[in-house]
Amino acid sequence: MNLNDLAANVLQQQRSTPDLIADALREAIVRGIFQEGQSLRQDEIATQFGVSRIPVREALRQLEAEGLVKLHLNRGATVSAISPAEAQEIFEIRSALEVKAIQLAIPKLTASDLEKATVILEQTDQTTDAGILAKLNWEFHETLYEIAQRPRLLTMIKTLHLNVDRYVRLQMSQMDYLERSQKEHYQLLEACQQHDTKAAVRLLKKHIDTAGEQLVTYLQQNIHS
Repeated sequence: MNLNDLAANVLQQQRSTPDLIADALREAIVRGIFQEGQSLRQDEIATQFGVSRIPVREALRQLEAEGLVKLHLNRGATVSAISPAEAQEIFEIRSALEVKAIQLAIPKLTASDLEKATVILEQTDQTTDAGILAKLNWEFHETLYEIAQRPRLLTMIKTLHLNVDRYVRLQMSQMDYLERSQKEHYQLLEACQQHDTKAAVRLLKKHIDTAGEQLVTYLQQNIHS
């Protein structure tokens, strides 16, 4: 799949043009079609989508707010790279926000919410596609958090997930990471089923912190390799 395929897919949806372009570019970045530091030429993107440069510019601004793109004065846009220090900070913030979300959510979780989370984990067991695994990973966490009814908090958490999604996909492709992550997900789900907030917080914090530590190590090795 390339940017043309992604463009064709999103343009079939009934949404604003900048949002559609942002969706395609975001997917191209997390899939690795666009690499870190790669220039994103607005005129070329506009031609591929058959639009003017204005909606492309708006789409790039959206991606800049999500931390996926950097806009440079007189130099256009490039795909952002995350340093080990930035990754550590992202996971530290994720840990704080997601712990708060699960604390607010557990008293409100219903049987339907828990069943939905269970189905997502069962779907995760059935695939090894890194892109699908990353999406299911977010859907699992989102299912547990959205019942907290804190839309701004959920949006912040989702943005942090997007910041590291392309790297999480690399982690998901490693079976040892996937097996451990799934085991931790099931443990977290069990704590939620028992409405054990203390256990859920402990498990979730460990889950996020461990993933963050592994990503920081990965980035450090790549920088020095």
